[in-house]
Amino acid sequence: MTQQTHESGSATATATTTRDAVTPAAPTPAAPTPSAPPFPPLADPRPLGELRVWPRTFHDRLTAPLPGLKAMARFAREGSVRPGREGLADVPRLPYAPGPLPRVEPDTVAVTWAGHASWVVRTGGLTVLTDPVWSRRIIGTPARVTPVGVPWETLPHIDAVVISHNHYDHLDAPTLRRLPRDTPVFAPAGLGRWFRRRRFTTVTELDWWEAAELSGVRFDFVPAHHWSKRSLTDTCHSLWGGWVLTAPDGGRLYFAGDTGYGHWFSRIGRRYPGIDLALMPIGAYDPRWWLSDVHLDPEEAVRATEDLGARRMAPMHWGTFILSAEPVLEPLTRVRAAWQRAGRDREDLWDLPVGASRVLERTPLESAID
Repeated sequence: MTQQTHESGSATATATTTRDAVTPAAPTPAAPTPSAPPFPPLADPRPLGELRVWPRTFHDRLTAPLPGLKAMARFAREGSVRPGREGLADVPRLPYAPGPLPRVEPDTVAVTWAGHASWVVRTGGLTVLTDPVWSRRIIGTPARVTPVGVPWETLPHIDAVVISHNHYDHLDAPTLRRLPRDTPVFAPAGLGRWFRRRRFTTVTELDWWEAAELSGVRFDFVPAHHWSKRSLTDTCHSLWGGWVLTAPDGGRLYFAGDTGYGHWFSRIGRRYPGIDLALMPIGAYDPRWWLSDVHLDPEEAVRATEDLGARRMAPMHWGTFILSAEPVLEPLTRVRAAWQRAGRDREDLWDLPVGASRVLERTPLESAID
């Protein structure tokens, strides 16, 4: 018998654990402390490469309606999807500082920003790519305005790939073709067929709040306020979300993928307390009336980091592809100001240039709590 895996009244999928029902009127839990236990308890890991049957659509997971005809007409009428000349003038000032990947120990967490939502994450002895896009151009937008921060040929062996959803700026077929087909892939529910058609042999599809393990590192798929679409006929036919990676020593990293602001962040923080670092999108937010449901602005990214109970934040999803109308440097200046207004330690905002790395040195207190 299948069980509900998200809000009550939704389509069902094969799963082993029940999920907490959510209604719009439900109170928002307070941000967790690192010592708070997960609630509800975490699901048991599912088998790697498991073949599963999913609903045809995940429309019931949307937290806001997709734009209708009236919104489309307004968008066509106003039509501002790129910055003006003044907003583009700072493209040469976008931070770009590629460097060698740091040497890490198996118990070290390190991140390197390749650009947009692509990170090289080292945790628990694994090297993981998030939403890898090494292409110069993607469908529907101009070529990238900063080069890829990590040359492909300098990458170490890739132990796994995590995908947040199927939009072209997060799921890039030319990049993925560069990987060996036995590379383990962790993907949202409904997206496994896309990888299997490309002969990937170990594809693990997960529903929200489900997990799998690889070499002792736990990969949990968590909700996001977004949607999916890759063609004219597949709107919301696969799921979307973020990932929580937990190393054997308890080190915990959250990769948001692509998301708007909403109730899921506090729930993720409650279930996964003690997040050391949150990789958070801060760009592609203007005009707000069009994008607020699906993309965080910089202030919302800081607020979401606090909802998660995460100690540190690394901004992403800006300064690479021009996807919307805000000036190209505005996300960085706004997120720095929002972080300061929130009273957060400046050292905990990892506003890296494209190509730069940072190594997480967990304090003795953080390790003792885990």
